This record gives sequence, C-alpha cells and structure tokens, in this order.
Amino acid sequence: MSYIDVTGKTEEEAIRKALAQLGMDRDDVSVEILERAKSGFLGIGGHDARVRVTYGPEEAPMEEIPLPVKPVKKAEEKCAKKAEKPVKAARPKPVAEEKPIVEEKAAEAPCKEALPVCEDDNAKRIAAFLSGLLAHMDSAAQVKVYETEKGRYKAILEGEKMGALIGRRGETLDAIQQLANYAVNSGVDKRIRIHVDAENYRAKREQSLESLARKVAVKVTKYRRSVTLEPMNAYERHVIHSALQEVAGVTTYSIGSEPNRRVVVAYDRDKR
Repeated sequence: MSYIDVTGKTEEEAIRKALAQLGMDRDDVSVEILERAKSGFLGIGGHDARVRVTYGPEEAPMEEIPLPVKPVKKAEEKCAKKAEKPVKAARPKPVAEEKPIVEEKAAEAPCKEALPVCEDDNAKRIAAFLSGLLAHMDSAAQVKVYETEKGRYKAILEGEKMGALIGRRGETLDAIQQLANYAVNSGVDKRIRIHVDAENYRAKREQSLESLARKVAVKVTKYRRSVTLEPMNAYERHVIHSALQEVAGVTTYSIGSEPNRRVVVAYDRDKR
C-alpha cells in the first residue's frame, strides 16, 4: 500500500488536505495520527498536526487475529443445518410391507424456531408510530415487531427501496430508531428498548466493523503506531472495543465528542 504524510493546523484539516490531494473519500483510506497539533505558549513551541494517510491495494493479505467470538445460534442457521443433513436411502422392502416415508414430510415442514410477531400493547404502539413516520417519509415499507426479551423489542422494516431508510452508514435507520425510542417511551412509567432494523443491516454492519477492527489491529501491532478510526455512534464504538478487548498488543479508547467521537486503536506493549 502507498501513503502520504500531510500537515495541518488541526488533525481534521490535515486529513481534509490529504483527501483533496488524493481525490479520495474518507472510507477509501486509513489514517494514522503521527503528531497532534500543539499551540505552544504565546506562539512559541507549537507545531502543526501531521497525519499519514494510507491508500491503495494491500501488498499482501493480512493475517486475521483470532477473536473470542461467542457462538450465536440463529433460527436460520439451525434450519440450514437441518437442511444440510443427508437423507438416508430407505432399504428395499417387500411390497406388502411398504409404509409411507415419514422423512419426506419432516423435510417439508418449515422451521418454527423464529420468533412470532408480537401484538402486545407496546408492540402496537411501536408499529403505529413507525407506520405513521414511514407514511410521512413517503415509504410503503411494512413494520413487523418482535419481543426479543422482556422489555426489548425489535422492529423490522420490510419492503422495496430499503436503502433510503437505511441511509449512509445506517444514519437514517439510527435516526428512526432514536425517534421510536423517544416517542414510544414518552409519558410512560416503564421504559422499553426498541431496536429498528432493515434488510439485516445491523448484523452486516457489525461483521464489517469486526473485520475492520482485526485489520487495524494487525497494522497497529506491525508498525506500533496508533490508528484513529472514523466517527462512530456509541453502539459501533462498542463493537470495536469488544472485538479487540482480548487481542494481544492493542488497546482501544475513545476521543472527541458526539457526533464526532472516534475510537483510537493504540499499541500496548503490556498486552504482548
């Protein structure tokens, strides 16, 4: 991979200058803070920020660091495993002793391990609010609500053109989720948690973040330099922290304030 070192009065200015020079977006590069900006005293002893922006294809595939991932058995995975099991051929029997083959009926039966659609009072309020909100957004998406555990609900948006409801990096979906939690919990004594998803975006985003965390950890341990990631919301920062908490040689912490709070992946000699 190639890189350029750029200076600026602030880290953000240096990054913007590098992106303008390369003609790339923030998602296309990896940024390392080499030196942070220092104002000095009365203009003496200060210096600009210096960043290294890495871009281009990797020269060699990175070795992924094994992470402690708790296996989560989903209903779809169980159904898939059942479908993968080979069906044993029945032994030939005399015509008089032939019986209906039960295995074929069992294979045709649908898997019933998925959560049923919830229709309690909370679920109705969630569905009513989201349906009204989607109508104002000129979206014909349908809402299905499930209770994943006591006091926690998952609302799934289904339909066409879901990309507009998900938004860039899930920003629109996050806004819908935040509005739903605020509106449904307004004026009630017992609060509930509402998780809004569409096209399984949350799980896909989580996998993408975990993959990013592993790649960044490899760079940090190889070059022994800290890497500052793009701004993320609280949940996404939690995914990065969790993915690297047991990885040798790196530590993570957050800097900045919302909505520009970022995760820093730093080299930690004590964890080697």
